[in-house]
Amino acid sequence: MSVNPRVLRLNSLDEVKAEMRRIGADRSGIDIMSAKGLFFAVKIEGLRPPAANIVKQEMLSRGGDATISRSACVGTETLTDVLLLGTIGHYRRLCPKLQMQPFKLAAVAAEIERALCQYSDSRGTTRCRDTVFDWGTRTYVMGIVNVTPDSFSGDGLRGDVEAALAQARRMVDEGADIIDVGGESTRPGHTPVSTEDEIERVLPVVERLTKELPVPVSVDTYKADVAERAVRAGASMVNDVWGLLRDPEMARAVALAQVPVVIMHNQEGTKYNDLMADITRSLRHSIEVASAAGIRPENIIIDPGFGFGKTKDDNLQVLAQLEELKVMGRPILMGTSRKSTIGYVLDLPVAKRLEGTAATVALAIANGADIVRVHDVKEMVRVVRMSDAVVRPRWRERSLG
Repeated sequence: MSVNPRVLRLNSLDEVKAEMRRIGADRSGIDIMSAKGLFFAVKIEGLRPPAANIVKQEMLSRGGDATISRSACVGTETLTDVLLLGTIGHYRRLCPKLQMQPFKLAAVAAEIERALCQYSDSRGTTRCRDTVFDWGTRTYVMGIVNVTPDSFSGDGLRGDVEAALAQARRMVDEGADIIDVGGESTRPGHTPVSTEDEIERVLPVVERLTKELPVPVSVDTYKADVAERAVRAGASMVNDVWGLLRDPEMARAVALAQVPVVIMHNQEGTKYNDLMADITRSLRHSIEVASAAGIRPENIIIDPGFGFGKTKDDNLQVLAQLEELKVMGRPILMGTSRKSTIGYVLDLPVAKRLEGTAATVALAIANGADIVRVHDVKEMVRVVRMSDAVVRPRWRERSLG
C-alpha cells in the first residue's frame, strides 16, 4: 500500500489551516495546532553575550532552537548575533517571557514580534491621487519613460514630449498601472545633469502626461527641487534611487507634497559585510529619515536597488532572497528590466534581454515584489498576470473564477 508522502510548502497560517481542514480536523484543533505549522528563522544582530544567552535558553526551553557564536558562550566576545529557529507557536511563547528579562530584552521581544507581524501581514493600501494600490491583491506594473539622451537601454527620448506621450499611452493601453518619468540616466558611468537641465527635460513631459493619462505619473529623481516642481506639475509619486539620502531636502519635500515615495537602496562601491543585512539596515535608516520628516508609513515603498552598488552575484542574491524585505512591512518595488546582470548571465546585449527580464520579473513576484518596473510593458503584463495566478490566492480565484 502506498501512503503517498509529500513535503508541503505552507507560507501562511491560512494555508496551514486549509490543509488541516482538508484532512477534516476538528475546528478547535486547527486553532490550537496551526501555529505549529509555520516555521521562521529569525536573526537578531549585535546582542551582548549575557542577553544572547538568555534569549537562547528561553527559546530552547520552549521547544525551539537558537544559535549564538561559540566565543559568546564563554564570554570572550563583545557582541554576537542570534539565530532563532522555531514555529509561530514558539515565538508566541518566547516573546512574553523575554518581556520580563533584563538587558533591554523587552525591546528585543517587541522587535521580534513586529518583524514577524510585518513579514506575514498585508501591507495595506497606498493612495496615489485618485488611484488606490491594494498591496497583496496583485502585482502592479510601472512603465519606464526616459527623457534622457543616454539611457542604458537605448530608449531615451531626449525630452521629446510628443514621443514620450505616445510611448506612455501605449504602455497604459498595454496594462501599465504607473508611468515613471526620468530625466537623468542612472546607469554606471552616467554623466550627471544639473537640476535646471533635469527640470527642463522632465517638467513638460510630466505636465502633459498627467493631463492625458488615466494612471498616476511618478518622477524618477533624487533631487528635491526636481521632485517639488514635478509634483506641482502633476506627478503623484517620487522614485528616489538614493533612498532620501543624497539630497538632504528630499524627505522634507516629499512630506510636504504628501505623495508616495519609492526609497531605493544604493551605495558607492560594492563592498558588503552581509549583503541582505546591509541592504535591510540601510532601508530601515531611509524609513527613519522619511518618518522623521513626516512622511506617512503608508506612503513608503521600498526597493532593494537591483543593479545599483552591487555585483552580478549580489543582484542574483537580492532576487533570490527578496522575500526577506517583507520584514519591513512595506510594499516592494523591483526593477530588473534589461539590466546588465541579465546580459552577463545570458551573454546578450540590451536589445535581447526580454526573456531574461521575464524570468526575473516572475521570480521577483514569487519572492514578494508588489511592483515591477519595466520597459517592455505588454510582455511583462502577461508575465505578471500569469505569476499572480500562481502566487496570489485572491488573484488566482479571480482568474480561475
